Amino acid sequence: MSYSLREVAAMLGLTPAQVRAFANDGLLQAEKDTRGELRFGFQDLILLRTASELTAARIPQTKLRRALSRLREQLPAGRPLTAVRIATDGHRVVVRDGDAVWNPESGQALFDFSVSELVAKAAPLSLRNAREARESADQTTADEWFELGCELELSDAAQARDAYERAVTLDPSHADAHVNLGRLLHEQGAAEEAAKHYAEALATAPQHETAAFNLGVALEDLGRLDDALEAYRRALAIDPRNADAHYNMAGIYERKGEKQAAIRHLKEYRGRQ
Repeated sequence: MSYSLREVAAMLGLTPAQVRAFANDGLLQAEKDTRGELRFGFQDLILLRTASELTAARIPQTKLRRALSRLREQLPAGRPLTAVRIATDGHRVVVRDGDAVWNPESGQALFDFSVSELVAKAAPLSLRNAREARESADQTTADEWFELGCELELSDAAQARDAYERAVTLDPSHADAHVNLGRLLHEQGAAEEAAKHYAEALATAPQHETAAFNLGVALEDLGRLDDALEAYRRALAIDPRNADAHYNMAGIYERKGEKQAAIRHLKEYRGRQ
C-alpha cells in the first residue's frame, strides 16, 4: 500500500514538483501505478522529509545524496519505525532508534524530527487503505496485505495483525509476513504463537536471520533455554556478526550456571559492537 504524489506533497509541505524531483534522483522506492502515477511508501516519506530539511540547510547535493543513500540502507526493517528520530550532531545526520544510534554521512544541517510526526499525518491514509483493501479482499494479494500490515503497524496494531494474518492465509510461505505477525503476537504476550510463526518463516526461508533470532527470543521467554540457544546458533550461522545473539546466549548460559560459556559469548558480543 502506498501514497500518491499529492498526498505526499500535502503531508510534507512540499510541492508535487519538488517530490517528483527527489523521486527522479533515484534514492526513493517510488513506483508507478497502472495509470503511470507515482506511488510512495512510508520509508519514502522519511527520506523525503530528510531530503527537504537538508536542502533547506543548503547541503551540497553530493553530501545530500550520500546521506540519503546510507539512511535508506540503515532504516530498521521489518518492524515499526515510530521510535526513530532523525536529528543532527555537529556535522552529521544522526538517526536514533531506541538506544541505538548511527550516523548516515552528511554535511552540517539544523533539523530534528521524529518519525512519529509523519505517522500522525499518514494514519488516516493508512486506515483508508485498509478499508479499501477489505472491500476488495478478493483482489488483494498476499504481498499487498503484507505491505499494508507494515503500513498499519505505525498506527493500528490490531489492523496490522489482521493484514498479516490475511497475507499468510493467502500465502503460507510468506516468510516476512510470518515474522512480522510473530513479532506483533510476541509484543502482545503470545510468545507460544509467535514462536510458531517464526518457525513457519524458517521452514520456507531457512536463511531468514530475523526469524531465527526472534525465535530464540520467544523460546527464551517461554523458558525453553536449550531450544533458544539452538535458535541463536542458527542466527549466528546465518550472520556471524549478530552481536545481540551472542549477548542473549551469554545471558542464558549465566542463568544455567555455565560461567565460562557466558564469558565467551560476552567477549564475542563486545568484539562485534
